[in-house]
Amino acid sequence: MPYEGMLAETVAIEGNNRDTIEAYYARPLGAGPFPGVVLIHHAPGWDEWCKEATRKLAYHGYCAINPNLYHRAGSGSPDDVAAKVRAAGGVPDDQVMGDLAGAMAYLRAQPYANGKVGMIGFCSGGRHTYLAACRLPGIDAAVDCWGGGVIVDDPNALTPQRPVAPIDLTEAMTAPLLGIFGNDDASPTPDQVSRTEEVLKRLGKTYEFHRYDGAGHGFFAVDRAGYRPQQATDAWQKVFAFYERYLQTPAPVAAGMR
Repeated sequence: MPYEGMLAETVAIEGNNRDTIEAYYARPLGAGPFPGVVLIHHAPGWDEWCKEATRKLAYHGYCAINPNLYHRAGSGSPDDVAAKVRAAGGVPDDQVMGDLAGAMAYLRAQPYANGKVGMIGFCSGGRHTYLAACRLPGIDAAVDCWGGGVIVDDPNALTPQRPVAPIDLTEAMTAPLLGIFGNDDASPTPDQVSRTEEVLKRLGKTYEFHRYDGAGHGFFAVDRAGYRPQQATDAWQKVFAFYERYLQTPAPVAAGMR
């Protein structure tokens, strides 16, 4: 039986504009090679549950990194920092994409990496995942967990921080996409999920969506009233099956790099 162990710690990574930001990093102990996953925290911020989910990924054999997208807003409790970010209109999409690109580079630079990197995001992080799948090269598998704002029905909801609806960039999507949604959610609504699926299908993208009755927004989060253990357990199994398919095979070695 293989030895079970992991390392989990806060690390510094190079984010957007070469800023140094903090990230929570968890990896299995051993030589690997291991695939990587960038976990994008939800709107409530860089909190305990997101770090717990990062460790869950490491337990299942992935080097997982959870960058603090609110790092520039200062320190304090996740609730206080998230409130400060909301008051400022949120973090700019371009800044988030730069931070995520930095997290991907960090994973690929590790000596025990297999070269494959996936992404998973929750709530606003689900939206960021969809956006990254359209804007960032090199994502091997993307998981959007109930990302609201992929479709923007009111043009007035677009802002300088979020100037484009991610759905409008779908043609440029290169990563296979897994979507996890609760049918009791209000953001995204079931209708918005259906419309997103229609666009993915029309454009011939590789995707699969799973929707759960009796579940609303954030149903993975064990510390929230909306936690739904049966639906969450099934959905996590879908996530790991998806990653098994797209991330476990090592990336090909480029000519001259052996």
